Amino acid sequence: MLKRLPVTFWATVFVTVVCVALVGLDFWRSWNARGVLLEQTERSATNLARAMSQHADDTIKSADTSLHDLEERIETEGMGPAQLARLHRVMQDQVRELPQLDGMYAFDETGRWIVNALPSFNPDASNADREYFRFHRDHPDGGVHINTPVVSRSSGKWVIPVSRRIDRADGSFGGVVVAAIDIDYFSRFYASFDIGADGAVALLTNSGVMLVRRPFRPQGIGISIVDTPLFRAYSGAVTTGVGMFRSTQDGELRLNSYRPLQHYPLFVTAALSKEEALAHWRRDTWAHSLGVLLLAGLLALFGRRLIGQMRRRLEAERELRAARDALAGLNATLEKMALQDGLTGLANRRQLDVSLANEFSRAVRHGSPLALALIDVDHFKRYNDRYGHSAGDDCLRAISAAIRQQTPRRPGDLAARYGGEELAILLPNTDSAGAWAVAERMREAVEALQIAHEDSPQGIVTISAGVAAMVPRRGIDSETTLFDDADKALYCAKSAGRNRVAASAAPDD
Repeated sequence: MLKRLPVTFWATVFVTVVCVALVGLDFWRSWNARGVLLEQTERSATNLARAMSQHADDTIKSADTSLHDLEERIETEGMGPAQLARLHRVMQDQVRELPQLDGMYAFDETGRWIVNALPSFNPDASNADREYFRFHRDHPDGGVHINTPVVSRSSGKWVIPVSRRIDRADGSFGGVVVAAIDIDYFSRFYASFDIGADGAVALLTNSGVMLVRRPFRPQGIGISIVDTPLFRAYSGAVTTGVGMFRSTQDGELRLNSYRPLQHYPLFVTAALSKEEALAHWRRDTWAHSLGVLLLAGLLALFGRRLIGQMRRRLEAERELRAARDALAGLNATLEKMALQDGLTGLANRRQLDVSLANEFSRAVRHGSPLALALIDVDHFKRYNDRYGHSAGDDCLRAISAAIRQQTPRRPGDLAARYGGEELAILLPNTDSAGAWAVAERMREAVEALQIAHEDSPQGIVTISAGVAAMVPRRGIDSETTLFDDADKALYCAKSAGRNRVAASAAPDD
């Protein structure tokens, strides 16, 4: 069977479980709050990317629509002086109406400026070296083309050229129309977003060329990011995606949401700094965790003191129980010593007197017989004189042991030493014949010991016994009467030669 564990063990387990649970629940709460915060950051980045994508798509769409109109006018109406004057007014109107436009231009098949939105221009100027001009010259298929950013030769600003090819009636190359979108337009729009101190947003081509970025760095315009984790993730995505990437430009770890434009080969990315997003969470977690750890520490300290007090109390209770048991044992020993003869182990005179009084009262109440046998060791003084008192003590112990063995085991039966070599046997519910039989067995048992006694006529130690029995009557008989009758019977046994049992009323032969 398992040993029952002490209450201090369970108290220790309880305090430990409470402290661990408190710290564990706080850790779970903090970690869950971190996950929720990152999810919110991801949603914010996704919404930001969606807004940027829609804005870029609408911005380029408006410029492209104007270009398409100019392309059709030139291809259908030609480039005569009247037509060019009308195109000049249209271009100026478009630049005034569309805030994203820095300018609009038309070039002939040699790259020479033929018309633009400027008040005046140098007709000998040429843009044949621009990438968009070479592209349309070498690609007869129509459609819009978005070039990498360049510094405008007319305004000196960074612009994104959006261009279309002009075809002659026979399908040959006839020139290019260009709408220059001011990069500052995107920069102002991106500046309206709260992306934190370490966030970043960008507009890029599907080939990985940087068009616009916040924070703006002139040296970063037009660079390629094809070897970055962001571009590899975008290239493998079907439409949109989210990922945690470290920037190759500033080394910042950001949560990126990337999204393609609907109508053009571009994509946008909105990146929010992970460290910045979690900064408030970290401060709150440190403060909260410190409080929880302090609380758990105080609880553990209080629990330890409480358990210590419980241990001391239990130890005190154990000591008290041990003292009580020791006192009870001592009391039992003292009581036994008070009622037991120290030499023979039989009851002493005090216990004999108490038991005789109790049994006498019980016999009076019930009308039952009560017998008493008095025993005396024959010639014991001579034994002591010849063999010494130590041998005399040994002799008394042996005789007492033999008598104890022959004493009945009924409740109330008692063997006692009431004098030096004098013993008494109290036998409730026993008549004179029964008492005589018990005393005779005791005499025979002592005789069987064969303890040598050279100064005795028998040559061995013997005993004489006198027995008396009565059914005591209330108010007439007393314990003294019974005792005197037994003593008279003992005297008769000694007078008759010793080593015998005499009864105050001998049993029938």
